Amino acid sequence: MKNILNKLINHEVLSKEEAKNVLINISSGSYNPSQISAFLTVFMMRSITIDELSGFREALLDLCIRVDLSAYNTIDLVGTGGDGKDTFNISTLASFIVAGTGIKVAKHGNYGVSSISGSSNVMEKMGVKFSNDSSFIEKCIDKAGIAILHAPLFHPAMKNVGPIRKELAVKTFFNTLGPLVNPSFPKNQLLGVFNLEMFRMYGYLYQNTDVNFTILHSLDGYDEVSLTGPTKILTSTTEGMLNPVDFGVRHLKQSEIEGGKTIEESAHMFINILSGRGTEAQNNVVCANAGLAIATVTKCTPLEGFELAKESLFSGKGLKALNKLKDLMI
Repeated sequence: MKNILNKLINHEVLSKEEAKNVLINISSGSYNPSQISAFLTVFMMRSITIDELSGFREALLDLCIRVDLSAYNTIDLVGTGGDGKDTFNISTLASFIVAGTGIKVAKHGNYGVSSISGSSNVMEKMGVKFSNDSSFIEKCIDKAGIAILHAPLFHPAMKNVGPIRKELAVKTFFNTLGPLVNPSFPKNQLLGVFNLEMFRMYGYLYQNTDVNFTILHSLDGYDEVSLTGPTKILTSTTEGMLNPVDFGVRHLKQSEIEGGKTIEESAHMFINILSGRGTEAQNNVVCANAGLAIATVTKCTPLEGFELAKESLFSGKGLKALNKLKDLMI
């Protein structure tokens, strides 16, 4: 690690192979916490390169516990986090609404690091238990239409990094990596990123895969469709801009989509929205994200996807997916 740190301190970059080897060595316990912390800190102070990101991603995917869901046309809805916006759990809520439409969802998530309540925090509070047993995960997909893939159970390489990330409590390049390393290798992904630089990097990476993807970034800094302004999107065939009017709704204020101040508040807000008791702003922002995911899989328009998402939410199908998932935990 000393040589790697000296290289980085001298403003040099890592090759793809060097980046991959560092992550493999971190996973094997070859470095102490101070060395890992110093390594993470470097990347808080400068941008990550395509080769570095590719190497880190390759290492985590090589080391992960894989789940074979190739029999299903699954989608993962996931954001990098780290946007500092403290919204409620939009992508997780949208995942259940998408599952309510009959599209299979393999939701990869983790506890919050730089936010109050990550996807796994709110799922745990809902009574969802995490497992990496492939037969159980397949049963979740079959019966509930959605499976929750809690990242630490599938990425043993992360065990030496998790406590350090929690202590640092700010975004690291692992925020960037999280959406890229779903252990079920879904055929479709809706990926939200927190800045335009990451938008371009994700675009480069995904255009060299066979994944059917939509990458998005709200220009005012959100890693999801916020409806507070324009959202830039990129798919395998198109690049463009979406505005609230494209979903037939009004612009929102940032204050209208803020999350809870505790995990308990976040969980209460989650069930309230999924039960159809959310505010107009909450409902619209969740359905916009769900609608874009539906459009990614079915190739309908975002507005058509939005309408399908609203039907899933207000008919209770999204809530039914959650309840079915919870029933499987008994």
